[in-house]
Amino acid sequence: MYTKQPKKMLIINILDILKKYTDENHRLSQNDIVEILYKEYDMKTDRKSVKRNLMNLVEFGYDIEYSESLRMIKNKDGEDEESYILSDFYLNHEFTDSELRVLIDGVLASKHISEKYTTDLIKKLCGLSNDYFRSHVKHVYSVNDWNKTENQSLFYNIELVDEAIEQNKQLRFDYNKYGADKKLHKTHTHLVSPYQLILHNQRYYLMAFNERWGDMTYYRLDRVTNMTLTDDNLTPVTSVKGYESGIDYKELAASLPYMYSDKPQTVEFIADESIIDQIIDWFGKDIRIAKHGEDQLKVTVKVSPMAMEFWAMQYAGHVTVTAPEGLKERIKNRLVEAVEKYDV
Repeated sequence: MYTKQPKKMLIINILDILKKYTDENHRLSQNDIVEILYKEYDMKTDRKSVKRNLMNLVEFGYDIEYSESLRMIKNKDGEDEESYILSDFYLNHEFTDSELRVLIDGVLASKHISEKYTTDLIKKLCGLSNDYFRSHVKHVYSVNDWNKTENQSLFYNIELVDEAIEQNKQLRFDYNKYGADKKLHKTHTHLVSPYQLILHNQRYYLMAFNERWGDMTYYRLDRVTNMTLTDDNLTPVTSVKGYESGIDYKELAASLPYMYSDKPQTVEFIADESIIDQIIDWFGKDIRIAKHGEDQLKVTVKVSPMAMEFWAMQYAGHVTVTAPEGLKERIKNRLVEAVEKYDV
């Protein structure tokens, strides 16, 4: 039971009750609220005080629904007279249960959010609904069954990247890769000019100019540790070769399916018409598609050659790259090498 509270807390406690126990399918009468106030908040009050505070909440802008019913009550002279009684109150929550489930599923499926932060975020999202919703959400108990990052500094990194971009400053950080022991190990310390955070394939990537290597690079943010903000001004993106007109985000999304940092080129390939869904999923709709024979398509895209090499290998049974010639030869050689490995 709560510690006894002053009467000025009445309106706050009533709002708390509406948040915890009501929605369109769970409504409370004034008498119900009086009982909960006594049992859970050690606060004695009457139905009229509850009604007055409820109407104050409505006047303050809270989205509270209620019904009215016509009843016969006794007046001060003991005579029957008609009176409208307010009853069945409930609060319209900012998010519907289905909207919260979508958000929770998104957090749960995000590989860039650690197990601990996933649990904390789901609990916060559940707090935006009532106790009935919480009792039906089991996601929080299965978080450790998902493939989540071990990097606990992700959200700090996101804030630091935003701050660096806002202040036009460079960032310094350690970049890590997994070893055979399944643990992250430092590879290099990088000094970069940050331009954009990109969410791709459930991972956050930092698009930045590497000051040492002199090229645009994409870093998995969950592989970044020991990030610090420097006093050095970042290199303007318009001074980076290939980005003189800034960043074309639509082209970027379609051209980097595996987040390689080589310059996109025009690539042509022949594909079975049966995988058109996968082609559009990977490259978007801003591509050229033409019929090629009875059941094939000729597709032209602008894409990272390195990424295209791996994509074509993934769909080798359905795709044949026809141009450029260098890319075509590299894929051919990779396929030959693959066959030799299995030729035992």
